[in-house]
Amino acid sequence: MSDDLGLFTDPEVDERRPLKRDRVARDKAKKRKKTVLWLVVALVLAVGMGGAYYGYRELRGIGSFDDYAGSGETDAIVEVQDGDVVSKIASTLYDNGVVASARAFIEASKTDARVTSIQPGFYLMKTKMSGQQAVARMVDPKTRVPAVQIVGGLKLTDIQANGKTVPGIYSQLAAASCTEKDGQKVCLSVEEIKAAAEQTDPVALGVPDWALADVKRAEPQFRLEGLIMRGVYQVKPGVSAVELIRSVIVSSAQKLQGAGIPGGTVNTGFRPYEVLVMASLIEKEAIEKDFPEVSQVIYNRLKKPMALQFDSTINYKNNQPHIRTSDADREANGPYNTYINQGLTPTPIGSPSQQAVAAALKPEGGDILYFVKCQADGTSCFAKTFDEHNANDQKAQRDGIY
Repeated sequence: MSDDLGLFTDPEVDERRPLKRDRVARDKAKKRKKTVLWLVVALVLAVGMGGAYYGYRELRGIGSFDDYAGSGETDAIVEVQDGDVVSKIASTLYDNGVVASARAFIEASKTDARVTSIQPGFYLMKTKMSGQQAVARMVDPKTRVPAVQIVGGLKLTDIQANGKTVPGIYSQLAAASCTEKDGQKVCLSVEEIKAAAEQTDPVALGVPDWALADVKRAEPQFRLEGLIMRGVYQVKPGVSAVELIRSVIVSSAQKLQGAGIPGGTVNTGFRPYEVLVMASLIEKEAIEKDFPEVSQVIYNRLKKPMALQFDSTINYKNNQPHIRTSDADREANGPYNTYINQGLTPTPIGSPSQQAVAAALKPEGGDILYFVKCQADGTSCFAKTFDEHNANDQKAQRDGIY
């Protein structure tokens, strides 16, 4: 029905137009949107202009940077880690007080391509060096601290062989600990390192959890044996004996984990530490190509059970390098005499290699029980019976192998 006369409509209200308060709200919303939009535009312009200016400065080389003038003051040890690029090395030098700014090193490095070939390791630098001097010192081979090279079968302590001393792990670590202070060479002594190894809580030394119980049971002088496997170790000079040992033990634990200890020991029937002991025996008893067969002999003899009868275990305790042992040695009581005692030795008898660990984890297979070195290159002959072994042994003696 039409309402042309206005009989049903409030003359103060026009239904075709919004209320006044709605119009005010919409106006305020529009103003807020415009304000936010202008703020965003201003921010984008500011960032863009700042980035353009920074890029312009970098391209043109405009802008000064801090740099020392001299060749350095006091010693500073810096570490270059695997994968470090020039900018990361520069930051490391700055953090250690070697250069006044990272850019001082970066700019100076642009004239020496050798900087891109700097190897991981520790470097003996000086504080407050100019960028140019820092570059020159970093690329000098003499600046890099020599790494410690641990070979398979190496003991913790020195061995006297044919009138010569074969430096053990402790001696190598002592030599690597040296740094210069006020022009004088300062090193940790072998005695300090040995004392720290024997008297410090194994946890503080970084001994992995899977080896802790056995290490705590072992005689102090032997307890860290075998935990430093064959490999190259970067050692930081100038640190305490405990810190030095810990860094190597932790690094070795990572190497052992990569080789399969403890993860790969699950199906062997032996604990991780026992596998480590077996690997050390394999390392000392044979050359690499015979490792799997020697491992099988160990497995078979332990299963029977049967004494291992390894001369290497007796020589370890007697600190002798000889291949053979005397009747008196084999009859002497002691936990490392595997002629008298069945089972494994209380600890490893040297540093195992990755190949020895692999053999300990996966022996050759078969029922061999005996072996003897029968060739001049160290190759062993293996046998299932004592008669076969005795024949191999006699032939080796006739051939002058031992």
